[in-house]
Amino acid sequence: MPIRQLSETMINQIAAGEVIERPASVVKELVENALDAGASRVEIVTAGGGLNLIRVTDDGSGIPEKELALAVARHCTSKLSDNIHDIRSLGFRGEALPSIGSVARLSIRSRTAGGDSAAEIGIDGGRVSAVKPAAANRGTTVEVRDLFFATPARLKFMKGERAESSATSDVVKRIAIAFPAVRFTLAGADRSTLELPATSDTPEGRLARVAQVMGKDFPDNAIAIDAVREGVHLAGHVSIPSYTRANALQQYAYVNGRPVRDKLIAGAIRGAFADVLPRDRHAVTVLFLSLDPSTVDVNVHPAKADVRFRDPGLVRGLIVGAIREALAGAGIRAATTGAAGMMAAFRPGAAPYSHAGPANGHRSYGSAYSGFSSSGFDPTRSPQRPLDMDAGEARSQANGFAENEQAAFDTGPLASADARAGIAEPSEALLGMVLGAARAQVHENYIVAQTRDSLVIVDQHAAHERLVYEALKNALHSRAVPSQMLLLPEIVDLPEEDAERLAMHSDTLAKFGLGLERFGPGAVAVRETPSMLGETNVQQLVRDLADEIADNDTVETLKERLDRIAATMACHGSVRSGRLLKAEEMNALLRQMEATPGSGTCNHGRPTYIELKLADIERLFGRR
Repeated sequence: MPIRQLSETMINQIAAGEVIERPASVVKELVENALDAGASRVEIVTAGGGLNLIRVTDDGSGIPEKELALAVARHCTSKLSDNIHDIRSLGFRGEALPSIGSVARLSIRSRTAGGDSAAEIGIDGGRVSAVKPAAANRGTTVEVRDLFFATPARLKFMKGERAESSATSDVVKRIAIAFPAVRFTLAGADRSTLELPATSDTPEGRLARVAQVMGKDFPDNAIAIDAVREGVHLAGHVSIPSYTRANALQQYAYVNGRPVRDKLIAGAIRGAFADVLPRDRHAVTVLFLSLDPSTVDVNVHPAKADVRFRDPGLVRGLIVGAIREALAGAGIRAATTGAAGMMAAFRPGAAPYSHAGPANGHRSYGSAYSGFSSSGFDPTRSPQRPLDMDAGEARSQANGFAENEQAAFDTGPLASADARAGIAEPSEALLGMVLGAARAQVHENYIVAQTRDSLVIVDQHAAHERLVYEALKNALHSRAVPSQMLLLPEIVDLPEEDAERLAMHSDTLAKFGLGLERFGPGAVAVRETPSMLGETNVQQLVRDLADEIADNDTVETLKERLDRIAATMACHGSVRSGRLLKAEEMNALLRQMEATPGSGTCNHGRPTYIELKLADIERLFGRR
């Protein structure tokens, strides 16, 4: 077949394969155009998951009648100057509208602020109609019908109506977080209406918009981030370690106001929370990166969701360092959702409160509360009966309770079921501390503490495990890691560029106990390894480090391995479940927790304590 020039429609349909992946992609492109036009109100209507109808209406600057024909032509845009490295708008490629028009029925109706009337243009499967007069308010309305009717093969890859509607909602929410001063409305017969009223473009206004999108619980469980390094500014909020999600869908990242899904940013967030979250849980984050547009490339892919940084190591280091510093400075905090889950466990018929798993193999909260049933209180099953009472004694007490109930109240205060509950009355100073004063130890693992306005339950093993781990890490990273000399140097063959990268980071690796040097053009010689690793696969370790340096320009792999060993040592060296503690020991543990960053979770990401406010307790008993 001879070489020939493709038709304009075919070119647009090929471009649409990258730009317009699904209905949510159309909504993204049209909403970005509205925001670039200075809109303060954006209304989106969909039908059939967006395949039947997408209508986006804004009150922006509008498109002059004489420019409508150019607006639907490829590579025509008003947003890009002669410098491709100075992009300050969301859109800039001039591909979205012609791409949409090549695979759907598109109409654009627009009126400028100074225009006497509106004008309209349409595209039907790539065929452009003439511009004609129309009636409209200031702004632009773009209507897309029968998406992919011109490319039926693409329709086979669409998911169900609900899935497509959900993807569109996610796109709108992601964009809305970056523009709090804009009012967004998403409605249609295929969905429930989403309304996001305008707030303000201030830190408080941005957090209010985040609460609209992510729920009112997030601001109460979030830590503010604000850091600058070498001209790169990072702001936003991250969740405390005890407030997590099962996936990373609620991790929002923005670069100069543009929503992105970047591997480097996602990896930095994962690294910052590495030793405070369970492996299967994810932090909730909203992060805004601001930097010189010339130092970031947003023209990586037509969808504009990927970016490339000129100095990725700087960006990654800023994110990891800022988050870890914020977590350390926030002190000890429990998630507000923990109290709600605990209260639900007390309610008859409710699902038992639980977290990632019962700590240290102990019985779960669900089994602890299984003694309650519709037939009433059963002391033979209740965890509240004295630990030294056998089942027979419990039954005899239950049978005789009715006839002796008055005598029971006449005997005066009941004796504590646990000898360690007889602790002296706490001072006012202790009650004012974050974790309060220890009042009892129950089931030889849980410390019950009291503050001025709450009840705190602490898992002693999990809490001490975190304290020992942090102490080991501090000792590990405050000086060079001890190393062991290899009897014979290990020669690792690598591509020349990987060997060069490792040699450039040799001084940093030496601080972690790994001594290596170049050994010819395509190899390195490893002479020392960290003592903590013991016998290790040197070849695999070096190759993993080379891959990480190539991706992120860091040597975190080695540090993470050492931290994992420290975590294992901490787990085996901390206070075991079942150990009886004196009042002084319990209070000392609470004070150490308050002074140690990250002590709200153990090394495995489980919560170390739960706080139940007095108001919640009173509500359980019908006092409120």
